[in-house]
Amino acid sequence: MEQLTKYRLSCTLSFGDIYGQIMVWIIVIFLTLASALALWSSERQIYALATVGLVLVISLPFLLFAFVTTLLNHLELTPMDMKETTATDRGNLASTKKPIQAAS
Repeated sequence: MEQLTKYRLSCTLSFGDIYGQIMVWIIVIFLTLASALALWSSERQIYALATVGLVLVISLPFLLFAFVTTLLNHLELTPMDMKETTATDRGNLASTKKPIQAAS
């Protein structure tokens, strides 16, 4: 029976990868607040609040999609050698045999 290959999951995401997305999000927020301030008057306050709410509700799914896809693009699966897998198996077994001690 053949053994299954074990894989190591590593994330190579850094702040520079999402920096542009954060800057665009901040620009969208400031433009929304500027348009709300422009609409703000004694008669049209509800329109200003609706504008801010609408832009936030519409743009949040796009922001979430951009962050998630960027994260998924920076996940790497690399196959492990037999030496690495046996060392980690032994390490996992050794760590489960240690008794749990209460912190005082």
